[in-house]
Amino acid sequence: MGFSIYSMYQIFARIVVLFTSMPVHEYAHGWMAHKLGDDTAYQQGRLDLNPLAHLDPLGTILLLFTGFGWARPVPVQPHRFNRKISMRAGVALTSLAGPAANLLLALIIMVVYKLFAVAVIATGATITMPLGIVAEILSMMVSINVGLAVFNLLPIPPLDGFNIFSYFLPAKWEYTIAQYSRYLPMILLVIVMGTPLLDWPLSFLSGLIYRLLDFATGWVNLIARFIL
Repeated sequence: MGFSIYSMYQIFARIVVLFTSMPVHEYAHGWMAHKLGDDTAYQQGRLDLNPLAHLDPLGTILLLFTGFGWARPVPVQPHRFNRKISMRAGVALTSLAGPAANLLLALIIMVVYKLFAVAVIATGATITMPLGIVAEILSMMVSINVGLAVFNLLPIPPLDGFNIFSYFLPAKWEYTIAQYSRYLPMILLVIVMGTPLLDWPLSFLSGLIYRLLDFATGWVNLIARFIL
């Protein structure tokens, strides 16, 4: 498979993720906040799977060029959470919902990918045939969704991982970090676009989770052995 064909498939996979996985990621944030008592996202029309309601220009460009990115954050008002949970815990759960949705999608797509892979083997299709193309793009979508989950779990504003990490920090530390939150997104952008600093940890963690998903969907491989 030539590099140009691979690149074309990769770009297409990222575009599909933009219009599917990114809206699901933000919808999950809004859904969790709504379940906890905050209906702000619903009132502002963000409890919606319409991609146009969620896409962020910078996060979109970053995803297309690097495979990592973000959507426009869903508005959350922690003081509206019900009294059964603390505001900090509610923020952490709401933030966790987005990456969790990406991992769930990755699991579902992994199953579909393996089914297509079985069909590719059974029919002898190549990577340039329709079945092979779909299988390749689905495989890439699994990787991108895993990568998005791992990237968004980094404990750096404006990523979800910061809100999750903050739950375990003393309140005064969280406040101190929040004072510099306006600068941290630009620092993150420079690190991602201009340095290889995050390449190894992101690749390692993404690869580990990908292998776990592969193991969790091993039943598809077992069924395939009986079919082929």
